[in-house]
Amino acid sequence: MIYLKKAVRTAETEQDDVRRVVAQMLARIADGQEDAVRAYAKDLDRWTGDIVVTREQRAAAAAQVPERLKADIRFAHDNISRFARAQRDTLSECRIEILPGLVAGQRHIPISAAGCYVPGGRYSHIASAIMTITTAKVAGVPHIAACSPPRPGIGIPPAILYTMDLCGADAILSIGGVQGIAAMAGGLFGLPKSDILVGPGNQYVAEAKRLLFGGVGIDMVAGPTDSMVIADGSADPDLVAADLIGQAEHGYNSPVWLVTSDRNLAQRVLALAPDLIAALPEPNRQSALSAWTDFAEVMLCSTPEEMASVADSYAPEHLHVQAADLDWWLRRLKAYGSLFLGEETTVAFGDKAAGPNHVLPTSGAARYTGGLSVHKFMKTVTWQRATRHGARPLAEATARISRLEGMEGHARSADIRLAKFFPDQVFDLGATDVAS
Repeated sequence: MIYLKKAVRTAETEQDDVRRVVAQMLARIADGQEDAVRAYAKDLDRWTGDIVVTREQRAAAAAQVPERLKADIRFAHDNISRFARAQRDTLSECRIEILPGLVAGQRHIPISAAGCYVPGGRYSHIASAIMTITTAKVAGVPHIAACSPPRPGIGIPPAILYTMDLCGADAILSIGGVQGIAAMAGGLFGLPKSDILVGPGNQYVAEAKRLLFGGVGIDMVAGPTDSMVIADGSADPDLVAADLIGQAEHGYNSPVWLVTSDRNLAQRVLALAPDLIAALPEPNRQSALSAWTDFAEVMLCSTPEEMASVADSYAPEHLHVQAADLDWWLRRLKAYGSLFLGEETTVAFGDKAAGPNHVLPTSGAARYTGGLSVHKFMKTVTWQRATRHGARPLAEATARISRLEGMEGHARSADIRLAKFFPDQVFDLGATDVAS
């Protein structure tokens, strides 16, 4: 593999003192509770209005959203709902007789409360509201809270608020950042404490989720969004370049990567990129320029297998294949958050409206996990039940294994059942025998 363009910076170099700042904020909120959250809302969001959005405010926001935009939001919501329901339908409960007299099984139980973070700073992330709230709703979560940064004098932008309401948020908070995450985790403002926190956000939001993990579940530890395009000589360089720069506008540290087996295509994409960046409005232009200049890479490979191996090693959040034999790529590729096959689709479709969730693993985490789905909002739990005769071989094996491990209390919980259930029999249980 040859690098035609190499990154000069990586996401790992960008943490600075984020962890220290977030830890201090969480400690202050744990001590000051709602008063501390209100203080941060005033200082950071310049918001002194209501924190909890009322039904009347939801209705007023809906009235401000143009009908065409409402139709587009409903279109995306329907697609994402349908895909989430299809995911849910893959879950099945089971029951098996492991041995005569021993029956075991599994159940899928929705968590009780979810907290959904909807970014709303530089960009109005309507799609993130759909991806998180809708998926929790389809999973059957009884209480869904959502928060999003308010804008000074406005509150949550009407389109985001309309979307949160449409998707089924039971409570909506006009707060963002660390304070929003902490409020949902801690059950402030009349909410139940969240069992899980989900949704994308900036580095402070991601760090707050990471620090709170354990006391509350999270979807994943997220870094800057990243995207890779695999392209061969059949790819259209205009589409490849547009897709890469379109993803680079996410942020100054959002890497985009091109892996190709065609040097001419690579050189054409490198030539097209500056003009595509220059044509963007601000602040998108500066974000894309920084991401492309400092973090983007273009890699030249010899074979499809080499390209696939590079992709697997990077484990990108988004992986877009614009190459021949798409079925081969679908079978071969192993590490990605979401896969886009062919030039007729694009990561932007998945980001906004296609159906599969756009909350995906970043920074190589796709090596070991997938993205947000109904499964994240459900617990797969097991159960077992036995007859007395079914318990007998279990008790014998458990007693002997426990004593070998030195766990005498465990052994005796098996011993007592054998003594009570089979009082006329003698068992070889290791160091201690049970007899009538």
